Amino acid sequence: MNRAAQIRIAVVGAGPVGLALGLQAARALPQAHIAVFDARPLERDVSADPRTLALALGSVQLLQRLGAWPAAHATPIEAVHVSQAPPSLDGGGEVRLSAADEGVPMLGAVIAYGPLVSALQAAWCEAVEASGGRLQSRFGTPVAGLKAVQGASGASASGASASGTASAVEVDAGIAESFDLAVVAEGGVFADQARKALTHDYQQNAWVGTATLEGAPAGTAFERFTRQGPVALLPLGTDAEDAARPVGAPGTGERTAEGPKRQRAALVWCASASDDPVEALDDLQRIAVLNTLLPAQAGRVVVLSPLKRFALGLNAERTLVSGRQVRIGNAAQTLHPVAGQGLNLGLRDAFSLVQALRFETDVDRALRKVEWQRAPDRWSMIATTDFLARSFTWQWPGVAAARGLGLSLLQALPPLKKVLARQMMFGRR
Repeated sequence: MNRAAQIRIAVVGAGPVGLALGLQAARALPQAHIAVFDARPLERDVSADPRTLALALGSVQLLQRLGAWPAAHATPIEAVHVSQAPPSLDGGGEVRLSAADEGVPMLGAVIAYGPLVSALQAAWCEAVEASGGRLQSRFGTPVAGLKAVQGASGASASGASASGTASAVEVDAGIAESFDLAVVAEGGVFADQARKALTHDYQQNAWVGTATLEGAPAGTAFERFTRQGPVALLPLGTDAEDAARPVGAPGTGERTAEGPKRQRAALVWCASASDDPVEALDDLQRIAVLNTLLPAQAGRVVVLSPLKRFALGLNAERTLVSGRQVRIGNAAQTLHPVAGQGLNLGLRDAFSLVQALRFETDVDRALRKVEWQRAPDRWSMIATTDFLARSFTWQWPGVAAARGLGLSLLQALPPLKKVLARQMMFGRR
């Protein structure tokens, strides 16, 4: 008998990672009892939350299999352009990846937080309704803490604990409930998080907003390495107001009968916190500076929304598993956005956990398997983003030139570029 597939699971956090985990476990573990906890009331509408998420192809495919991918609200990423500013070599210092070269429909997609969470929540609530009580939505129920409980397995519904330990979930009212496994999937931004085992403040800010560009290629994401930090543009589709104007109307960026020339993009602009060059600028000045930083291929910024500022840092646990508690997503690792892989790591954490519980007969052995299976993907991504983030603060002669040379060499070596593209889409396997 597969006791691991029969356990009682508490999922703490009903964001994208927590809800995706709940849906996967509900399908793959048909005998498991699963409760999703979140302080947010179920009736609170999250659909308008504009925060932008970048999802790799593997993440999109996972959500599609769960029936929770709101394709109408997503913009496919068909190409990625990474470059150094200023170019360190004449005509070099850039890497170009495309879905066509990789033989896939897209490299990933860009979507707002609200529509994605709304789709996942609707799918979860539908599953709860059809479960006959096996699944529970515990929205509006803050979790005050977790603790290990010795000898609690006999009190659980399945008796699945081989080691005689379990996790007690203490809810806001001071009531503790026993589960065989507690999975923490709550996120949060770096500045608001309690510090984990590995932490580093990069002394950088991310300025986040939306840009409208003339002459930008549709479906292309740009990342530009500057002396202060990376600047990224994620495609959001054509500008709705521009598309609605008649052909040749003023302000359409020389729109022709072929269609609008303006594209919208989510902007992530990283800069030094100690000498922030963005804070004191007005909107027109920010547009002017951005147009000097971005490559010509990205087009020209003509409109910029108000920007919000977030502190950037590394905050990571050394391990995912502690007894019968597992941390996934931002609860396990919060990274610099230079690689745009934070949410994708979390979804891969969730998938690996469910698969281990599905195929292992012992809960503790399944958790050990998750720990070592996830280590290569986690630590390679943590190391890569940490190295890149720190490198922007190095003032050594030749650092920027070396980075540009590395990009040029990568572009010149198609097999290595293909490895990079596969890792971006699916993680390290």
